Amino acid sequence: MSDAPEPNRPQPPSATPPVRRMDARSLRGLAHPLRMRILDLLALDGPDTATGLGRRLGENTGTVSWHLRHLADHGFIEEETGRGTRRERWWRAVRVARRLDTNDFRDDPDSQGALSVYLHETVHRDFGQVTTYLAEEWGAEWRDAGTLSRWPDLRLTPSQLAALNAELEAVVVRHREAAAGGGAARDEAAPDAGEARPVIVQLQSFPRKERDER
Repeated sequence: MSDAPEPNRPQPPSATPPVRRMDARSLRGLAHPLRMRILDLLALDGPDTATGLGRRLGENTGTVSWHLRHLADHGFIEEETGRGTRRERWWRAVRVARRLDTNDFRDDPDSQGALSVYLHETVHRDFGQVTTYLAEEWGAEWRDAGTLSRWPDLRLTPSQLAALNAELEAVVVRHREAAAGGGAARDEAAPDAGEARPVIVQLQSFPRKERDER
């Protein structure tokens, strides 16, 4: 039986995934560079095996298998039943939206190392996705549709910044639910329905210290 990943990327499901707040145990279970890369591949490209993931990541299959079991123990992935063999299991990401609030770990010294790894790897992953996109060849229609935007001239209070983030998140959620529920991206009657591709939206907004504060 082939251990290659499915050729077609998973279609957006019809419902918004449940939200799960990450606790100290789940944070420590995920905060490892290789485990985070494995979970990201399963979430973006769909189910795969330890052999397939090892080949894509340039890692030993045994090492990948160990990390897959660790992710499963912490509820991040699950075995795809009815597929594979006793020697070669297929794994998929558990469909859930995870939220991490750094305030939950501020007074927990045992979680500081895991939190640092998680945040560092998250930023590194996002940066890598952008640089990969810039290095790839895309048609003009996709180049014109994508954007790398920056607005450095805002002055906001903490509540205004929180409101800005909430509004931006609501826009992304609205478009995701429209696509999943039969919006233009999935409507076969739409003239460009066949052109739909997976899209990554990265939102980064944070305060900066002014010159006399640094």
